[in-house]
Amino acid sequence: MQPKLILASTSPFRRTILEKIQVPFDAISPNCDETPQENESPTALVTRLAEQKARSCHVQDPNHLIIGSDQVCVINGQIIGKPLTREKAIIQLQKASGQIITFYTGLSLLNTTTMTAETLCEEFHVHFRQLTSQQIENYVDKEMPLYCAGSFKCEGLGIALFDRLEGKDPNALIGLPLISLIDMLDRQSFSVL
Repeated sequence: MQPKLILASTSPFRRTILEKIQVPFDAISPNCDETPQENESPTALVTRLAEQKARSCHVQDPNHLIIGSDQVCVINGQIIGKPLTREKAIIQLQKASGQIITFYTGLSLLNTTTMTAETLCEEFHVHFRQLTSQQIENYVDKEMPLYCAGSFKCEGLGIALFDRLEGKDPNALIGLPLISLIDMLDRQSFSVL
């Protein structure tokens, strides 16, 4: 019998991405402290948190595959979180203007039968156009990306901010690398097709 899938996330963005592969799944809110450890690299942070999120979702039946994911945005070597306010979103986009910013997305797949997890980190590079202050303010006011790391929604008007996108899977930029997830599921004998 094929295992049941669980998404260890309450993110509507991750849920929408996972729905693309058209397999049934449940979403459970993970329970973990997302505070970075001292001197923790972005890669180490997202892989640790992705696996920790998956492991925090306890289920009664052992025949589950639990998907954990975490993401950070890095501008000029500094981890940037969700802006939460209009002012911080504008500042983040001013810093990103004309720069290449990197998103690190951690992905973990936990097999609850064996309690083993496969975990990886995927990088995605966003090349920003040189933006004026007026363009940045107009964008923030139109899309209000206050709960998005990097202060943009690439699946919406945010695409107008970019010169080029570079990475293996555009879904990784939104928070869940599907190509790598499908590979992980295949290794667990869970066929999407």
